[in-house]
Amino acid sequence: MAKLLPAGIPVSKRIFDLLLTTLGLAILSPFLLVLILLVWINHGQPVFFRQVRPGYKAQPFRIFKFRTMRDLYGSDGNLLPDAERLTRFGRFMRSFSLDEIPELFNVLLGDMSLVGPRPLLTSYLPRYSAEQMRRHNVVPGMTGWAQVNGRNALSWPKRLQMDVWYVDNWSFWLDIKILFMTVIKVLKREGISEPGQATVSEFMGTEEE
Repeated sequence: MAKLLPAGIPVSKRIFDLLLTTLGLAILSPFLLVLILLVWINHGQPVFFRQVRPGYKAQPFRIFKFRTMRDLYGSDGNLLPDAERLTRFGRFMRSFSLDEIPELFNVLLGDMSLVGPRPLLTSYLPRYSAEQMRRHNVVPGMTGWAQVNGRNALSWPKRLQMDVWYVDNWSFWLDIKILFMTVIKVLKREGISEPGQATVSEFMGTEEE
């Protein structure tokens, strides 16, 4: 059930999220149906990738994304590396962030906001420093300050530092600025993957710059 005013989201931010997300889904609905069909053709079922991620105050929620990889297993029964499972269509979707469109439903539900630190893996939680853990003091977002300042091309310490900066400097106008910057970054297809990686390397814990 959607939360009208979830914990961690200021009233102005929540109203903005709901208005823009509702409008976006109404406009994108025909395009979403086409994407669902193309994902099904290229990756099979299920069409959506669902995974538990930490949200506000690290409380778990289930994130929705379009699948960009096939489920391919090696002789040992384990999933093959991302580079081998990521399809050409999946790369195209990631290059324009199309795989993240279903997260609009997470925004409607109140588990995410349009802008905020990206929700990362639950396995990372014990690896954060106390300072990095403060990124969970706000609701996670579809895009954020780190995403418009380098995204996956940034080192993990820099990315997490920017998340905490957002927590300390949030304003309604900062969100507007980030959304405009996001459109430009997506069109330029910058920082899609970490250099030398098909996607992004795993965060192994606090490290020195």
